[in-house]
Amino acid sequence: MLSNIRVVLINTFHPGNIGAAARAMKNMGLTQLYLVEPEEFPSEEAYSRAAGAKDLLESAIVVNTLEEAISDCQLVIGTSARTKRTFDLPLLDARKGSERIVAEAESAPVALVFGRETMGLHNHELQQCNFHVYIPANPEYPVLNVSQAIQLLCYEVFMTAEGKSYPEIQEEYPRQKEMTLFFEHLEKVLRLTDFIIPQHEGKVLDKLRRFFNRSRPERTELNMLRGILTSVEETVDKLKK
Repeated sequence: MLSNIRVVLINTFHPGNIGAAARAMKNMGLTQLYLVEPEEFPSEEAYSRAAGAKDLLESAIVVNTLEEAISDCQLVIGTSARTKRTFDLPLLDARKGSERIVAEAESAPVALVFGRETMGLHNHELQQCNFHVYIPANPEYPVLNVSQAIQLLCYEVFMTAEGKSYPEIQEEYPRQKEMTLFFEHLEKVLRLTDFIIPQHEGKVLDKLRRFFNRSRPERTELNMLRGILTSVEETVDKLKK
């Protein structure tokens, strides 16, 4: 199941942190590294810091957007030292987060997403996550170096998997690419029915995305929602005729 867990680094500035991340991952049995727009990669410094984990750098997948990195994932966990954000998600500490990660990795790909060294994840990136995980630390100085955070979270994942101390997940959840298609369909229908008008769009779509990512409809429920949207489209077409 560890092979279903990927670590996603966004816009990493210092290549040494990529190498350190690879080393931390291999220590804990994780092998899937995704890099979203790294500032410098490949890099000699990354390979130097990776030590015996150079193979993870050689197999790392480099993409242009977070959407590409998580499109086939069932669960996406964003990491942040800040537990209070403008964009609120269900909050889990590192241990509870690792239980969720390992449980869902039994059946589908899962992503653990880390942001930039200086500013972490942007709100629009957290909008694509289902949970927000933090590492409990000294409240006066809770900020960790990104490679340290990766090491700690990978350790929690490894120990959870080794101890098999995680809940069994019965539900089948949609992958992120299915959720993306749903959000596109939802926006289309909301504009079609004039629920959203160009002059006063507000933050309706952002709030709806947050709602559905937080509530996590099962795959059958999502199919039902898509069916409702299709029914609305067909009804509007009939009325126009």
